[in-house]
Amino acid sequence: MFFARLFNSRRARLAVLAAVPLLAVTAMSAATLPPAAAAPGCSVSYSAPSQWDGGFTANVSITNLGDAINGWTLTWSFSAGQQVKQAWNADATQSGGDVTARNVSYNASIPTGGKVEFGFNGSSTGMNNPNPTEFSLNGTLCTGDVGPTTTTTTTTTTGNPPVGNLPSSFRWSSSGALIGPKPDGAHPNVYSVKDPSVVYHNGKYHVFASVYTTGYNLVYMSFSDWSQASSAQHHYLDRTAVGSGYKAAPHVYYFAPQRLWYLVYQTGSNASYSTTTDISNPSSWSAPKNFYANGMPQIIRDNIGDGYWVDFWVVCDNAKCYLFSSDDNGHLYRSETTMAQYPNGFTNTVIAMQDPNQNRLFEASNVYKIAGKNQYLLVHEAIGSDGRRWFRTWTAPAITGPWTPLAAEENNPFARHNNTTFPNGQWTRDISHGEMIRTGIDQTMEISPCKLRFLYQGMDPNAGGEYNKLPWKLGLLTQTNSTC
Repeated sequence: MFFARLFNSRRARLAVLAAVPLLAVTAMSAATLPPAAAAPGCSVSYSAPSQWDGGFTANVSITNLGDAINGWTLTWSFSAGQQVKQAWNADATQSGGDVTARNVSYNASIPTGGKVEFGFNGSSTGMNNPNPTEFSLNGTLCTGDVGPTTTTTTTTTTGNPPVGNLPSSFRWSSSGALIGPKPDGAHPNVYSVKDPSVVYHNGKYHVFASVYTTGYNLVYMSFSDWSQASSAQHHYLDRTAVGSGYKAAPHVYYFAPQRLWYLVYQTGSNASYSTTTDISNPSSWSAPKNFYANGMPQIIRDNIGDGYWVDFWVVCDNAKCYLFSSDDNGHLYRSETTMAQYPNGFTNTVIAMQDPNQNRLFEASNVYKIAGKNQYLLVHEAIGSDGRRWFRTWTAPAITGPWTPLAAEENNPFARHNNTTFPNGQWTRDISHGEMIRTGIDQTMEISPCKLRFLYQGMDPNAGGEYNKLPWKLGLLTQTNSTC
């Protein structure tokens, strides 16, 4: 996400002489979520926010992606001798490493798209407490997808686990422009919708984005299917406690240990955030607070050059939370704090990655946990040799690296116009700032390695003029070469 005042030769490479209307808004059938009531399906978020020598506290969140259920049993296995000692909001029993958690009287029902949460205290051998890797709900393996249709016999066909791996090269199909500017009485001139963040929760997609009017601010919309995206109401967050003034590049997630939604964004001089208990209520977000008590860390000041401090991304493992940011000058930064201290205490800022060619490591970083694997995926935006935006990727066994290139070159990109098809016409040649659709909603940023989907910003290839007024809109990529 560029700053409003930023105009230089790098921006000029994006501009061409004329502007033409964008294609009509369309919705790809491949982007439509399977009917939720057609089959079993579930996702599970598991975290251990508090750990000590010999014990831990765990939080578990179950999201029902299939038929509504009345009465649930969740099973998993511990691999390092952990034992459940005291549970709340569930009845838990254990045999060896196998754990069975059942509903209590007041939380037996989970509607389609609904969720239940429970927790427990457990014992461990020292600090050896790896997370479970697989969960099953009423016999269905929770993969984050909806499985094949259930039968009427005593045998139930369940969803397939995400047994595939990330490929070494990617292929995509793009929707048309799904979400564009939508002025209202208080915002009569809206030039762009960009920098999207998205979660799927309680049967709806919740999308946050930057908008440029007389300056940058944030907008929220929700819908149950991508075919409804273009008609969804836009809620401008400058009308809420988030406030007016420069706000851009949102990142939304649920921080399970605190049972709070966090909306992270840039304010020009700091990484800022607001919180709420209800993501569906745009007026409920709190006023901004800053992550960095002392402002920009010194290591960023020393390396930012003529760049700008942008695009903040939070991702957590079992013990720590990490805050990534970019500088438009070839550097990716990482700060850290403990789960217990979050959102305070971010320190130990380091350069996580750098490139002497600032265009190859520009901005808009994402870091995801690959479901079922000890693997993380780093996605980072670049400016290509043709001046168009595209994405590079790396993988690592931990959030702290080391990062190994996966699809990181123009002839083998993660997402670029040369590995994307546009069945309804090529409405953009830029694949720019976006986010994956995750399997869950929490701070682990987990995605399945199967059938990736990526919400991104693009624009009419013939658009030109002032960068801030370029007509960015949002489209959806769907992976076409999944290994699953």
